[in-house]
Amino acid sequence: MKRTITALSLMASSFCFGQQYSQKWTDVNYAGDGQGYHNLDIYLPKASQSKYPVVMYIYGSAWYSNNAKGADMNTVGAALLDAGFAVVTPNHRSSTDAKFPAQIQDIKAVIRFIRGNSEKYKFDTSFIASSGSSSGGHLASLAGVTNGVKQYTVGSSTMDLEGNLGNYDNYSSKVDAVVDFFGPVDFLRIEACSTYKSGSSPEADVLGVNIGQNLDKARLLSPITYVDPTDPPILIFHGGQDNVVPYCQSQYFYDKFQAAGVESEYVFVSNGQHGPNVNNTQPNLQKMVQFLLKEKSIVTSFEQYETVESKVFPNPFSSSGINISIQEDFRYSISDMMGNEVEVGQGKDFQTVGLGLDKGLYLLNVQGSRFKAEYKIIRQ
Repeated sequence: MKRTITALSLMASSFCFGQQYSQKWTDVNYAGDGQGYHNLDIYLPKASQSKYPVVMYIYGSAWYSNNAKGADMNTVGAALLDAGFAVVTPNHRSSTDAKFPAQIQDIKAVIRFIRGNSEKYKFDTSFIASSGSSSGGHLASLAGVTNGVKQYTVGSSTMDLEGNLGNYDNYSSKVDAVVDFFGPVDFLRIEACSTYKSGSSPEADVLGVNIGQNLDKARLLSPITYVDPTDPPILIFHGGQDNVVPYCQSQYFYDKFQAAGVESEYVFVSNGQHGPNVNNTQPNLQKMVQFLLKEKSIVTSFEQYETVESKVFPNPFSSSGINISIQEDFRYSISDMMGNEVEVGQGKDFQTVGLGLDKGLYLLNVQGSRFKAEYKIIRQ
């Protein structure tokens, strides 16, 4: 578990990246329905590679816009391209087009589209990260904490978070890392950091209900509800001067991840606003890039023959071992960085391994009938 809170006090910056891409596809429909709110753009880096790890970046609009893809491409997007990531920027349905969970169903359809079109667009689907700002940060975070979650029930309310939009529902909507820029995550504590907003609000509009009259639906909208130890690593940014989404939202989120033992980091920008000085400054953008490059190095290869949910967690791990969770029989081996096998075995559904390993970096190979993968694992 990574315990880091970074406080930055940055001067206002007009720093801007140049647009650096080798190929771009515009208005690609990921749902197969011809609707503009289901279009996305794809950017590939200038540096030539056979395939590229992917970051999906989601715009912010308080869920009111259905056509704002391309936002922040001259800052967040350009930094990702310069670092060698393919960037996918999707539209999604607004709160006037459809009510939640339509928005997260759209985002999960985008992730499945990425996996289903990896050859066409040179996507390296061993690593797909989600990122976004404001309501885009909310959706990016929600995509991460609902890895493998199709339906979820809170009280009397049940929602289908996965949906079946598009032509790639045999692919996984899992993401491997999340970068959240000042997203709202707990709608029961968004007003004065202690309660819900009564009356009209963006969250009431996207849910289609008065929050006070349906707290269960507000919990289902809140990413913080779903946090558990299997969640992917997350990097969170928030400004101390944010007058739209209070920074306590990110503090609550970070605290929940830490309590769950999830690798997480919170960057508090003391003079940051709702965007300015947070997602447009070189230090923060480089921190984002370094985080994603580190997480990309964890999964070295992944080959999937059929849809199968697999999890290897926590990573880094302690003397209590690392867990392999796969719904089938599997074989595994652990090697040190010199190629020497230090542990081999078999498992079914769930197995804890690596109990006797010394501190250091290892390679974990896992293979079942439907997939094989290699992970870098860290015993700390």
